[in-house]
Amino acid sequence: MDPDAIRAGSRVPHGGEPDRDVLDFSANTNPRTPDGVGDVYTAALEESRRYPDDDYLEYRAAAASFVGCEPEQVIPTPGGLAAIRLAMEQALEPGDEALVPYPSFGEYAREVRLQGATPRFVRYDELHELGPSVLEPCALAIVCTPNNPTGDAIAPDALETLVDRCGAADTTLLVDEAFLGFTDRPSAAELGRDHVIVARSLTKLFGLPGLRAGFAVARGERRDALATARRAWSLGTPAARVGAHCLRQDEFVRETREHVERERERMCEALEQRFDVHDSDAPYLLCDVGDRDVATVIADARAAGVAIRDATTFRALDSHVRVAVKDRAANDRLLGALGVGDADEGTVEPHEDD
Repeated sequence: MDPDAIRAGSRVPHGGEPDRDVLDFSANTNPRTPDGVGDVYTAALEESRRYPDDDYLEYRAAAASFVGCEPEQVIPTPGGLAAIRLAMEQALEPGDEALVPYPSFGEYAREVRLQGATPRFVRYDELHELGPSVLEPCALAIVCTPNNPTGDAIAPDALETLVDRCGAADTTLLVDEAFLGFTDRPSAAELGRDHVIVARSLTKLFGLPGLRAGFAVARGERRDALATARRAWSLGTPAARVGAHCLRQDEFVRETREHVERERERMCEALEQRFDVHDSDAPYLLCDVGDRDVATVIADARAAGVAIRDATTFRALDSHVRVAVKDRAANDRLLGALGVGDADEGTVEPHEDD
């Protein structure tokens, strides 16, 4: 990272509610975790008296099988954001330009700036339309699929177009797939292109954001550079063991995808009684509150014991909130707090499908 950029940098806002008495819809994580996680963690904690095996063979094999690549192409990282930073450290030098989508994850621009590079913002849904005159001056381009906070995933043919154009321009393409596991779409890792780096997060899909486990996928010289730059023992033993266990839970993933799709459709129908809701492939919905005051909408929800995300912190959004898709009972609580549907705002009761 560039020392001058660090001194001039700042933090960016995120979702996540520290008050355990408030139902948190501001962070997009699975409310469920796979069976057996506790036992795996306990056993791994005992083994943490030794340093981890820095080869992470079991973890890399599970990750490779999950996304469709070879184990040696997997670079273990403590979360998806660590994979993003590692990719930028490899691809960017001070003075470089990077194409950053908007509205999208705020850490992209911050991480670009920390490398001493300059973000060049472009609409997230127009990236695949860019030609060589825009791509060639840029050392890096970033795509988020499904995009955060809008929720829509880039179409496979559009992604391939962007991959091809970045290759022709000699521009590294970073594909952030933090929420792709909630869909049945293939990973860009399957495309097998040397100029593409994929960043994955385990902790959202498997409901363990505090575990900090993720990985990057790369080939050729970029893979070698990432493997060299990666910190030694970059995953603790509990994170590596639990992560490998979760990545093998095919039935859990299938059930999660089905549940999220079902609940997202139900929530969207209710929320559209009051808000303009963006189409989504992700475990969250972006809502335009129109001429209502965003701060008031958030405060009213919180008064009912529910935290939602202020999406006006995303570039080009000035009247939006984002809500996660959780289990059915919690979702009913959210809908009641937002004054839509026929949900009871009182005690959360279990539903048959959860």
